[in-house]
Amino acid sequence: MSEAATNARPIDNKLITGPIASTLFFFAMPVLLGNVLQSLNGSVNSIWVGKFLGENALAATSNANIIMFFLLSTIFGIGMAATILIGQSIGAKDVDKAKRVVGTSAVFFVILSIFITALGAVFTPHILVWMNTPTEVMPFALDYMRIMFLGIPFMFGLNYVMTVLRGSGNSKTPFYFLLLAVFLDIGLNPLFIFGMGPFPEMGIAGSALSTVIAQVVSLVLLIIYLYRKQYFLRIKRDELYLLRLDREILSALIKKGLPMGLQMIVVSSSGIALINLVNTFGADSAAANGAAMQLSSYIQMPAMALGAAVSSITAQNIGANKWDRVHRTTLIGVIYNFLMAGVVAGIIYVFNREALSLFLPSNGPAIEIGIQINNRTLAAFVLFGVYMVVAGVIRSTGSVMVPLLITFTALWVIRIPLAYYLADQYGFNALWWSFPASFGMAVVVTCLYYSFGGWKKAKMI
Repeated sequence: MSEAATNARPIDNKLITGPIASTLFFFAMPVLLGNVLQSLNGSVNSIWVGKFLGENALAATSNANIIMFFLLSTIFGIGMAATILIGQSIGAKDVDKAKRVVGTSAVFFVILSIFITALGAVFTPHILVWMNTPTEVMPFALDYMRIMFLGIPFMFGLNYVMTVLRGSGNSKTPFYFLLLAVFLDIGLNPLFIFGMGPFPEMGIAGSALSTVIAQVVSLVLLIIYLYRKQYFLRIKRDELYLLRLDREILSALIKKGLPMGLQMIVVSSSGIALINLVNTFGADSAAANGAAMQLSSYIQMPAMALGAAVSSITAQNIGANKWDRVHRTTLIGVIYNFLMAGVVAGIIYVFNREALSLFLPSNGPAIEIGIQINNRTLAAFVLFGVYMVVAGVIRSTGSVMVPLLITFTALWVIRIPLAYYLADQYGFNALWWSFPASFGMAVVVTCLYYSFGGWKKAKMI
């Protein structure tokens, strides 16, 4: 096939023609494995820092990671908006429009990353003071964050290119290069921390530098790979005029992307509010909550992967005006969630004590508290998966405000006030009933909006 033909349309677009069940499964699995890899990467890096550089160094990375998560939340929505725009354009067989989205979003990501890097270079000390970073932690945090901020353009860049690929229907290639970044990061950490061989001894700064180098290498090799494969969404030399801020597309990226990014901020801030409440019950309760949340994160991973997958798949089918496939994708996504998240939740429930003992002393009071937390919350995280799938489909049309309002209501109107009330009136164990209450509300309202709301009429542009 000639290059012109390759550039005219994506080849073998199974997202809008293939069997839905297998297509969704094989599209979601690389996303799920990528989430697991990133969690593993963070855990291994924390072991290197905490075990060999001490608690102050580990606290410094924790402070920095909170800030990095917040910054990634701000671009998450923009990336999701780009994914949906690209998916709808490809589904409509309008590759020219998809390339316009690529050009505008690429320029926007570059500008945004340079701006944030400059802010970080100037205000890192002030940010750490504002976070009440302990004095003994401050030198470690400064060294770590300054390098991490310098790496933001490459982190944003890698996330952006992977977003474009998923929007175009390719979830395998991002996984392979994410795998490369993770293994590079894990392998380089001890070399730069301790100064092995020709590498300088940099301490905690070495851990940050390892992450940045891994992101740079993975991004550069990914771009080289896409151009050598002549990927149909690459910007060629005679298409450099597309690298500009198209006002129409930029407006859609901001108007639709910011609410999706704000949704992540709503989630993270409610988590902080809950931790503040749990901490008032003492160290054992805090430790039990930490261990339980570590386990529940593995239930949420399938939900998050399926939510991202159905958004990409349904965006293309909406662009192709194949609404029957949209609805079947939603149903199959919900079924997959019950199978995947339900199995993980069931295993944790059956082996509750054994699972918690991976993080807690097996004969201490914290493990008994953790068992009670899991007994009340595990099923709720399966409900969370239903919400993620249905909300992912709704967002794929460009309807982003209703999912944001539902998330805010579930977390800040129901869960947090209810948790504080139950804790005050009935004690620590009772506060966890706020989880099924809030997730149950989110599922019911989201499904009602899916069935009767006007989300199908929403437009990205």
